[in-house]
Amino acid sequence: MQKKKPATPKKAPNKAKTASGKRTASKRARPAAVPEAAGKRRLFVRNATTQDIKGIQRLVDQAYPGNDMLTYAASQLRGQMTTFPEGQFVAMYGDEVVGYAGTFVISGGIALKPHTWKEITGGGYASRHDPNGDWLYGMEMSVHPGYRGLRIGQRLYNARKKLCTDWNLKGIVFGGRLPSWSKRAKKYDNDIHAYIEAVKKNQVRDQVMSFQLRNDFEPIGILPGYLGSDAESLGVAVHMVWRNPNRPAGKEEARQKGFGVSLSDNVVRVATVQYMQRRVTSFEQFLGIAEYFVDVAADYRADFVVFPELFALQLLSIEDQELSAAESIEALTRYTPKFREAFSSMAVRYNINIIAGSHPTKMANGRVENIAYVMLRDGSVHEQPKIHPTPSEAYWWNIEGGDYLNVIDTDCGPIGVMICYDSEFPELGRHLIDQGANILFVPFCTDERQSYLRVRYSCQARAVENQCYVVMSGNVGNLPNVSNMDIQYAQSCILTPCDFPFARDGIAADTTPNVETVAFADLRLDALREARYSGTVQNLKNRRHDLYSVVWHKKD
Repeated sequence: MQKKKPATPKKAPNKAKTASGKRTASKRARPAAVPEAAGKRRLFVRNATTQDIKGIQRLVDQAYPGNDMLTYAASQLRGQMTTFPEGQFVAMYGDEVVGYAGTFVISGGIALKPHTWKEITGGGYASRHDPNGDWLYGMEMSVHPGYRGLRIGQRLYNARKKLCTDWNLKGIVFGGRLPSWSKRAKKYDNDIHAYIEAVKKNQVRDQVMSFQLRNDFEPIGILPGYLGSDAESLGVAVHMVWRNPNRPAGKEEARQKGFGVSLSDNVVRVATVQYMQRRVTSFEQFLGIAEYFVDVAADYRADFVVFPELFALQLLSIEDQELSAAESIEALTRYTPKFREAFSSMAVRYNINIIAGSHPTKMANGRVENIAYVMLRDGSVHEQPKIHPTPSEAYWWNIEGGDYLNVIDTDCGPIGVMICYDSEFPELGRHLIDQGANILFVPFCTDERQSYLRVRYSCQARAVENQCYVVMSGNVGNLPNVSNMDIQYAQSCILTPCDFPFARDGIAADTTPNVETVAFADLRLDALREARYSGTVQNLKNRRHDLYSVVWHKKD
């Protein structure tokens, strides 16, 4: 909300025998005996889903205990899976994740040139995935150290090769670690090329590179500084490729386009509610008004309906007296359980996904945060806190900022929510896009035109720089005797990137300022793909990952 003035694990055994992209074990170990439960549990490889994230994180911790260099935040894994779901694999032993392989598609013009791991993977999010690329890049391979006798690494390599041939790519490329190099560098007079030649001639065995050579990979060069924090490899990686035998060199064939992205050709219909603040006499009356708009959006077969930030503040008019700022928030937090339950029920009954604006919520530790509640039509409820309270909110209402920003998986693809002031921070939008979001929803609350335009212009910038859709929903009307909600200004809208596949002015739908109404728009997700990979400008694709990046410090 923007106002001018306030009113009132267990330790693992030896590291894994594995090979590929970013990491592998540091010590050679003989194949362990197959676990006692072998034969009772099924071992198989499948595509990873977001439900596997915690299992993958546990796997990495077990394979590389105490090594922060080799950890993943949930947001990074989520980004890999939403960006290129077909390219992420888990090896399952019963219900346990015992192996993980991450990939994405990229052009040979990038992958076959010198690069670092952080640069080419977009900071671990696989955000440089290009569905028009011609090489499969292996960014990750981890295997549980307790299951070395089950050839899990080989199974994951086979899955990668099958994906590569199924999609008629030229081959697989990655930077392979050399974890024994730090111990052998002196013996080879610090000549990494001499060491690699010795491995190729079987004069010395490298637990990673030898495995890759047996799998028909070949070294094409060295990648200095590939993973600078990798002390075992002295930061160096060997540039490895496997060439698809079904696609001989020099033979160019048309291949299927548009694979490997979570975007689809279907249309997503969104509705934004420009909501009139009015006096109500009961919680039931408030719900009746909100349900009217849900009903309208559902009748128009919308997939999403979004309400404004803090639109439930009209509940304070029930008291028919002006409360202090602190009393206002305290009174409103008491409605949180009923608020959640009512809107979740509506989402299921009306078969529509609801972004229920935002609502002040008292957390378990006593903090008050401004939480956006997302109620999906499958009955699930998601929360997204406002990261940046405005100075007014922080001072007068003691609202504190949250510390996580994650995409939400829906039946229409991943979405993100930025509450009002958060939209004015470019890093937040980029963090959501890196995780695979296609649509950003921005519930807002502003009192006059200048405040509104700060949010509006910021949202348009987010749509352009991230080549995504942005949906804004704001309050209108006046609420005398309700602190900090005395006047409202809004012109809700649905914004697009500015390019030929979209509306001329980058506005899919607009509303008349300060009038209660609903605006609809059909958003083509395939148009985003077209813009991102073959548009007049390609903001996401053309980012300079070698110069800058958004780093989310809190690990989730």
